[in-house]
Amino acid sequence: MVLVHSFEPIIGNKPRIIILGSMPGVVSLQAVQYYANPRNAFWSIMADLFAIEIDCDYEDRIKQISHHPVILWDTIKACHRPGSLDSKIQNYQLEANNIPSLLNQYSEISLVACNGATSEKYFNKLVKTQLPDDRDITIKRLPSTSPANAGMTYEQKLCKWQVIRDYL
Repeated sequence: MVLVHSFEPIIGNKPRIIILGSMPGVVSLQAVQYYANPRNAFWSIMADLFAIEIDCDYEDRIKQISHHPVILWDTIKACHRPGSLDSKIQNYQLEANNIPSLLNQYSEISLVACNGATSEKYFNKLVKTQLPDDRDITIKRLPSTSPANAGMTYEQKLCKWQVIRDYL
């Protein structure tokens, strides 16, 4: 089984929020782009939260989001996962990204926003215990923007994601 790897973080301007996916899906891995699946609501939610234009190429979206105080990354650095579903992530040779180092580098980060339950699960399992006790960081699970999360409408997801604004 092939080991899949996440991307490098996209680091915005004076970041105060880190948004963590679990692991990019097949479409994103093939395109080498965060949230490349056109059915994923992530970029639409970012457009509504940060007033960025998303009907443009990926590099322009990244340039725009980089003007905001956010970091985009994934909880998992490498794993075995056939297909795109988080439920298919295997628990062997599972490696987390070095999120504690990033949090140390950017001391103004006060929110870790997990894009879905799997991101939160692996954050709690692989990363949370490495965080310093004296750091005041809120860890919040937000509804997955994935098309697999069909139990919520776009409006319901956006409503939950609005909490990010409290940390800007």
